[in-house]
Amino acid sequence: MLKERVITAVILALLFLFALFVFPPSLWAFLVTLMVMQGAWEWSRLAQMRGFAGVAYMIVTFILFLAILLLYFVFHPHLKSPVQISIYVIATIFWLILVPSWFKNGWKIGNPWLLAVLGWILLIPTGMAMLDLRALAPQPWWLLAVMGLVWVADISAYFTGRLLGKNKLAPRISPGKTWEGVAGAVVFGFAYVVWVMSISGMSQRYSLILFAIVGVALSVIGDLFESAIKRLAGVKDSGTLLPGHGGLLDRIDGLTATLPVAALVLILMRYA
Repeated sequence: MLKERVITAVILALLFLFALFVFPPSLWAFLVTLMVMQGAWEWSRLAQMRGFAGVAYMIVTFILFLAILLLYFVFHPHLKSPVQISIYVIATIFWLILVPSWFKNGWKIGNPWLLAVLGWILLIPTGMAMLDLRALAPQPWWLLAVMGLVWVADISAYFTGRLLGKNKLAPRISPGKTWEGVAGAVVFGFAYVVWVMSISGMSQRYSLILFAIVGVALSVIGDLFESAIKRLAGVKDSGTLLPGHGGLLDRIDGLTATLPVAALVLILMRYA
C-alpha cells in the first residue's frame, strides 16, 4: 500500500508541477475547474446525493464557479475584487471559527441542503485560491510554497504519528491521528517555512513564521473535517480516483482549509 501511495504521489507531483509552470492561465483555469467538478462529484457521494441529485449538484457547482470566475475576471480583472475578498472571508470564518466550534460541540450535519452549501464552501474558494495564488507573481511560487507547507505537514504528521504516536487527537473522528503527529507537522512545517524564507530573500518577514503555525493548524482542521464527513457517510475514502490515495478530496483536504486563508492574507498583504 505504501509503495502504491508513493508511486501515485510522485506521478501526481510531476504532472502538477508541469501544469503549474507550463500551462497558460486559460488552460490552468480549465484544469482547476475540472478539479472543482471532480471534488463536487465526490462530495455529492459523501452527502448521499444519489442518481440525478449528484449530477445536478455537479452542474450547479459548475455554474456557480463559472459565474464567480466571470464576475471577477471579466468585470473585475484584477486581484482584490469585492467578490473575491468576500468569498475568502467566508471561507476563513468557516475554517477558523465554525469548524472548530463544530468539533467542540459535536453538531450534527444531516440536512442535505446544508451539506450542499458546505461542499461549495470547501471547493469554490479552493479553486479560486489556486488561480489567485498562481497569479500573485510572475512565476507561481506563492501557490507552490503554500501547497508545499501542507504537503510537508501531511507527510511529517503521518510518519511522526506512526513512529511516536500515542495520544489520540480526535479518536471519534479519525482514530489514526495523534498529537505527536501534529507536533511533528508543526516542527517540520516551521523548518520548511524558515527554509523558504532563507532562499526567497524574505528572512525578515517574521509574520510568515506565524503563518506557518496557522497553516499547519488549518491543514489538520481540513483533514479532520473531511474525516468527519466520511465517517458520517460511512465510507473510508471519498472516491477511487487515485490508486492508494482514494479520491481527490482525500488528497486536497488540508488544502481546502489552507489555500483560501493564504490567498486572503497574501492578497491583503500585497495591496495593503
